[in-house]
Amino acid sequence: MLNEEKIRLMTDIAAFEKKAEKDVFPVNRYFMSDYIGSHLIRSFLSYLLTCVIVLLLWLLYHIETILDTMDVLSLFESAKSMLLYSLIGLVIYLAITWIVYYRRYRYARKNMKVYQAKLRRLEKKYEEGGRQQ
Repeated sequence: MLNEEKIRLMTDIAAFEKKAEKDVFPVNRYFMSDYIGSHLIRSFLSYLLTCVIVLLLWLLYHIETILDTMDVLSLFESAKSMLLYSLIGLVIYLAITWIVYYRRYRYARKNMKVYQAKLRRLEKKYEEGGRQQ
């Protein structure tokens, strides 16, 4: 005879696995510091690449005025202000990245505990069914 509670629990577990396949299970392979750290490094590199591309585009756009004036002091001042704004942007971007991936990790861990509790409950149902027969 079919146990409806077991079937309902297995269906619930299968639906959770399908939904959480991309979000929850990959996070479970990492410690929190490793998960957040890897995303911080990835964010740092992408921000650095973006800054370099924007700087190159700015240089190409203003190359004529830069070559006409060739004032070394104003170039140093511009470079210093660009570097300052880039560093401030980097700090803000990394802080936002840390917050986002910290929350994602906590959410995944919480869902993983629910998933494991459902698996334990299903295992108990199978043990109870084996003892009754």
